Amino acid sequence: MCGITGVFTPGHDAARLAFFALYALQHRGQESAGIAAGDGGTIRSHKEMGLIGAIFDEEILAELGGHIAVGHTRYSTTGSSIVVNAQPLLERTDVGDFAFAHNGNLTNTDELRETLSPSTTLQASSDSEVMAKLLVEADGSMFDRIKDVLHRARGAYSIVLCTADELYAFRDPWGVRPLCLGRYGNGWVVASESCALSTIGATYERELEPGEILRISNSGIESARVNIGEPPALCMFEYIYFARPDSQLSSESIYMARYRMGRQLAKEHPVEADVVMAIPDSAVPGGIGYADEADLPYIEGLIKNRYIGRTFISPDQRMRSRGVQLKFNPLVENLSGRRIVVVDDSIVRGTTTPRIVQLLRDAGAKEVHVRVTSPPIKHPCYLGVDLATYDELIAANFTVDQIREKIGADSLGYLSLEGLVEATGRDANEMCLGCLTGVYPNVPAAHKPRVLV
Repeated sequence: MCGITGVFTPGHDAARLAFFALYALQHRGQESAGIAAGDGGTIRSHKEMGLIGAIFDEEILAELGGHIAVGHTRYSTTGSSIVVNAQPLLERTDVGDFAFAHNGNLTNTDELRETLSPSTTLQASSDSEVMAKLLVEADGSMFDRIKDVLHRARGAYSIVLCTADELYAFRDPWGVRPLCLGRYGNGWVVASESCALSTIGATYERELEPGEILRISNSGIESARVNIGEPPALCMFEYIYFARPDSQLSSESIYMARYRMGRQLAKEHPVEADVVMAIPDSAVPGGIGYADEADLPYIEGLIKNRYIGRTFISPDQRMRSRGVQLKFNPLVENLSGRRIVVVDDSIVRGTTTPRIVQLLRDAGAKEVHVRVTSPPIKHPCYLGVDLATYDELIAANFTVDQIREKIGADSLGYLSLEGLVEATGRDANEMCLGCLTGVYPNVPAAHKPRVLV
């Protein structure tokens, strides 16, 4: 995951705009955050562990003056959750300093690390620093260096980079992670999702193409593209879970894609029931779609405590044993005596779902039918999604009926792969479906799909 943004807005306080853009991207990472800003001569930065609102205040933002900024909010997949791995990273080169922020995960990090000069010191433990050092050691202009790295780095990476007077943004040649461009007055903004653009009043223009490099300066905007002859592979989980429902990908509404997933799920797995509910928040559009297609009332069954997410304060054992009740409270009046269809976006390890099913039964639900707006997740992800290992993935080890029994549901239905793809409005050949099929773009041959049940 991770959320990134880049701002080039002459006459405006870029760091302040980056702050609010990151606020809109907080769902993509809650471990650390940072902003670096350039004023045409100097780059200044600030980053800490924690949430964006707790890190920045007026005094800190006032020190980050300038019309160029890049920002990052981190969800770690490689590298420890420590401040040295927080971004943006600051680097020095013979063509000037730059600040670097990365969303994604490289699959050939070890190979790339071996190509670095023996004199290069790595202070962090992330693949992001390796990529930044590649740019430091490459030759030519920053544009040329980025092109060189695009030809060498494999995996998922959407990146924003600023020098003291220019902003760069680029995506890997497969386009695994999203990155979009917006206009802000006479300036430009790039961000992981379009919801960040609308938050600050920027106008969505388009997605960056896979392998595209943007250079934004006082001279205007310049684009180039590195094509390595492989098809695009946008991560399907952007549609299923990652992206905010008010974002769009390639001008397609995430909300409407999830709504269509729900409608299709109702066609594939109908059931006699009284009401439909969804697990807040990402499954809500799918729940509404299921209810509309099934012609059943949609209700709120669980109220989510929105202030409990990733926390540095661990609950004591008595609270921990209450499990999902820390996060959800049931609405007994809506559940008691009813046959409930519960729509969720995915089942990964299968540890949370049985607790939710039991919570609904304890609230008086007569029957609980679980419906999932994604196919079974049977394979790990090597491109930056912390989906767990084969041993941890419940669908890699058990049949659908066995999973139903383990979660304690009266019935269980997953959306088909064909139904999922159709709901997105995209071609299956333009997306990464590796966690569903075991067929990955651009990962080492050592990652072979396991023969599953």
